[in-house]
Amino acid sequence: MTTIRPLVHLEPGMAATDGAGVKLNRLLGTPRLPQIDPFLMLDNFHTENPDDYIAGFPPHPHRGFETVTYMFAGRLRHKDNKGHEGVIEPGGVQWMTAAGGIVHSEMPEQEDGLMSGFQLWINLPRAEKMKPAGYQEYTADQIPSDVRDGVVAKIVAGKTSTGVEGPVKKITVQPFFAEIHLEPNAVFEEPLPARHSTIVAVHDGSILLPRTGSEASMAVNRGELGVLGEGELTRLEAGNDGARLLLIAARQLREPVARGGPFVMNTEGEVRQAMVDYQMGRF
Repeated sequence: MTTIRPLVHLEPGMAATDGAGVKLNRLLGTPRLPQIDPFLMLDNFHTENPDDYIAGFPPHPHRGFETVTYMFAGRLRHKDNKGHEGVIEPGGVQWMTAAGGIVHSEMPEQEDGLMSGFQLWINLPRAEKMKPAGYQEYTADQIPSDVRDGVVAKIVAGKTSTGVEGPVKKITVQPFFAEIHLEPNAVFEEPLPARHSTIVAVHDGSILLPRTGSEASMAVNRGELGVLGEGELTRLEAGNDGARLLLIAARQLREPVARGGPFVMNTEGEVRQAMVDYQMGRF
């Protein structure tokens, strides 16, 4: 009998500000939900008020992990001290491997209108924390779709059971990352590795997920995060208004985590060294 992944935690997130005052909803990386190995943080920014986002994220450092920025609406320009620059537009993704160190900025490429997207932090294994920084970056038309009955799944990373494979590759935690658009009451089913950590972040509408120890399903609504337990099959059922969401899964690292702001290493000493290296201009 196939085991369906149950919903084990529903997270509404908490209001936060980051960068130069950008208002967002922090779904992961809070006192209530500090991390889900290998996921370190997940932010959702969603507002039509330019005062909430116009100041953006001026130059700041990272070391020891990866950032994944996925846009649903609006445009975000990024630039770094390695000579890389570009604009992320709706349906586009930037998968940045900060690794040994990078200083970058992310600034709105607009002065009004809706700005909406997610940024996910993914931990790097000990052996890769100090490798050179790098990027995998793709526009909406470079991301393939797995089209099913009532469902369009845009596959950024990983491969579906129907053979659709995302362009982001060679990531150690073997991620599955997809934007999924479900029509009202449509169902998306996909087998993912049973022990991969798996989360769903709902952007629009709602989905129904089975719960541990209950025959009744539970809704995960817009702006909420659902954490799934182990199972052979991930099953997402849209509510009456349909849904758009991110489905993300990855292999656990099971390594010690030491965090210090924008630096994520394995020991406190390594975090202190990252701070020194940044102050000395070694990034």
